Amino acid sequence: MTVKKVEVIDATESLAAYVRQADAGPVVVTDEGRPVAALVLLENTDLETVALSTDPEFLELIRTSRARQAREGGLSSDEMRRLLKEEVQD
Repeated sequence: MTVKKVEVIDATESLAAYVRQADAGPVVVTDEGRPVAALVLLENTDLETVALSTDPEFLELIRTSRARQAREGGLSSDEMRRLLKEEVQD
């Protein structure tokens, strides 16, 4: 994968042109050499997934849930599916 870097002051092409360049790998925009933004192609996703993956409140909820799971234990995905299947059959 190729990462293309473009300095913000030099980023004069259209957004469409940068999207086409992102086919080869991320296009990273820098400001005085520091990365400030990236354009990456999204595959197998939807707008809701993208929104949630950048939502600080949702990310904190996931972090605390994982910490609680590690601390207190819980059900595996397979166990939860089995229990739900039993519940539906009853």
